[in-house]
Amino acid sequence: MSRYAFPPGGLPPQSGDPAAAGAVFTEAYAFIPASTMRDIVTSFLPGWAETRAWIIARPLTGFAETFAQYAVEVAPGGGSATPEPDTGAQAVLFVAEGRMDLTISDDAPQVLGPGGYAYLPPGTGWEVWNRGDTDLKFHWVRKRYVPAQGIETPPAFTTSDREVAPTPMPDTDKWATTRFADPADLRHDMHANIVTFQPGGRIPFPETHVMEHGLYVLEGTARYLLNRDWVEVGPGDFMWLRAFCPQACIATGDGPFRYLLYKDVNRHPGLIL
Repeated sequence: MSRYAFPPGGLPPQSGDPAAAGAVFTEAYAFIPASTMRDIVTSFLPGWAETRAWIIARPLTGFAETFAQYAVEVAPGGGSATPEPDTGAQAVLFVAEGRMDLTISDDAPQVLGPGGYAYLPPGTGWEVWNRGDTDLKFHWVRKRYVPAQGIETPPAFTTSDREVAPTPMPDTDKWATTRFADPADLRHDMHANIVTFQPGGRIPFPETHVMEHGLYVLEGTARYLLNRDWVEVGPGDFMWLRAFCPQACIATGDGPFRYLLYKDVNRHPGLIL
């Protein structure tokens, strides 16, 4: 069974080397290592009880402009009846640890465990609570929905990492993508998938494309090309790529390398007047 990485919190000892983690923010990408996601960089959110969040991506003019990404930790008994302040925002929730009690609109509550996945369209009422005995830890991706003429808004749905079979990439058994939404479904203007590389698997060319990315490493290790730099990445590390930033990957280690991948899709680029 997969284990899903999450920020470690805490505080390193005073003897630690501030430069050792390798955090970097450039004109093309940001690399935020797990070791920098500590207690003192968390945020508390209006409408949430017994909750803290690492906000690891937010729209920035001239950088990645379409999404925000959080790692959210909810203590037992905590949660929210009003989690989303923006009625135009859609969301993906992915559970890393613990129990999530999720209510969507007026439907009966659902319980999602590790690997659980929910898509929540804009304007949907939803609630999240931790009715378990341990902390609930989940990833939350938010994006303002972009309507398209003649295309309906997609419905809410829940599933899990275990329920969706990965789709192999052409001509390889070492690279596959768990696609929770059909790529051809134009109702969706964002995808949050899980990409899996087996040891030795790779992206064999420098991808350069219009989509913005957030990549949160769930497990395993790799060497990742970010623009001109090869970076060693591991569980809990986050990579934030603006449009057209070249990227490639070579999986290392003895087990799978997996990350949660956000990208904006299926819409014309907006034009600035």
